[in-house]
Formats: sequence, structure tokens, C-alpha cells
Amino acid sequence: MKLLIVNPNISQSVTDLIAAEAQRSASGDTQLTLRTAAFGVAYIETRAEAAIGAYATLNELAEHYAGHDAAIIAAFGDPGLEAAREMLPIPVVGLTESALMSAAMLGGRIGIVAISQRIRAWYSETVDRYGMTSRLASIRCLDEPLPNIGSVQQDKGEQLVALCEAAVREDGADVLIIAGAPLAGLARSVAERIPVPVVDGVSCAVHQAELLARLNPHKASAGSYAVPPEKSWTGLSPALGQLIGRQRIS
Repeated sequence: MKLLIVNPNISQSVTDLIAAEAQRSASGDTQLTLRTAAFGVAYIETRAEAAIGAYATLNELAEHYAGHDAAIIAAFGDPGLEAAREMLPIPVVGLTESALMSAAMLGGRIGIVAISQRIRAWYSETVDRYGMTSRLASIRCLDEPLPNIGSVQQDKGEQLVALCEAAVREDGADVLIIAGAPLAGLARSVAERIPVPVVDGVSCAVHQAELLARLNPHKASAGSYAVPPEKSWTGLSPALGQLIGRQRIS
């Protein structure tokens, strides 16, 4: 099996964290291809940044999906996920949806711990989009600048653990999601210190992608996830244009 994993952020250090956790989580015979967005921001916090990250992600997916059995969008908030499912003939999963669906099978009330207060609105809207707001206990976030996104686990690890403990003690969380690609692998390292199950978006997404690839579903030919209609296009990469419109304006 081959999985394509795209980091919608431009930080190679974050891609390295994603790769390490994905490799720990993947089956022994699964091959991983990691790609980092060619343009965008160091880490996504806002709706505008998410829109840019979605476009960068669709470009990477279009260029590199061939030969892969499934793809993963490796940013919490899943920028571009629904569009990618329309566009590609292989299953596509995101960190948020995978983590939420996994967490829902481990407990009733779900707490999310994240890296930034500014990210809260986008995360809340993403949870609502997946119909999980009624299960959300809280979103707790760090509230200070992050000078090095690749070292946030080392720099802020104890504060993140404290946020997890507060989500359980004060918000009634039955299960926690440690959210965001920069925190990939942290759930694994602190699980014994937290009194409820803790899940990680990267590991959940890898397992979900492997499962969907093994199910080998047919690409939709009807409904809202059918291939986009043919139309003229210009200004896109050839790979993305062929998937989106298939009729280029010369």
C-alpha cells in the first residue's frame, strides 16, 4: 500500500514530525510519500490561511496522487478535504475528521488541545461542519507566540499537558485530541500522564486511510462528490487543471 501525505503548511520541520508519527503508525508494508506545500504560511491559524493551504494542498495532490492508494491532508482543520474528495479517484482523509471519528468511539465528550488561541474559531467551525459540536467538551489552546513551530512540543510540552488535564478536570472531557500537525506524536508520548484516552490526528488518519484503501471503494459517478464538470480553465498547474476542468484555454 502507498499513502500520499501532504502538509498544507510550508514548514519542513512539521513535515518531519508528521513523517515520524506516520511511520510509527503505518502497517509494515505501507509506503509513505510526504509532500510539503510549495507556498503558504508556516502554520495555519485563520480561515484565510486555510484557504491558501487548501489551494497548495490541491496542487500537491494533483501532481503526486498517481500510484497511491489513498491520501492524507495533514493539517488540523482539513483544508481542501471536500474538494480533494471531489477531484481524486482515491480515498482522501484529514486529521480532524479522522481524529473526531476515532475519539467518538472512545468516549462521549471530546476535548481538543491546540497550539493557538487564534486557531479556535476555525477549529470550532470544522467540528461543527462534521456534526460533532454536541460532543465537544472544549477547545483549549496555548496563548503565547510560537517562535519555532517545529519545536513547540519541546518548548510548550508541560503547558500542553496542563491543558489536557484541565480539559478533563474542568470541562468534562472523556477523550482528548491533541490537535495539529506540529503536535504530531505528542499524544503517544504523554498518554500515560493523562487520565482519559488521548488521540493524535496523524496516527488516526494513517489508520483510516489504510482501512479505506483496503475497502477499495468506487469513485462516485453521481452526487456531490462526482468528478467536477468539464469547463475551460487557465492559470492552474496542468495536473490540477486536468482534474478540475479538463478543457484548457490556450
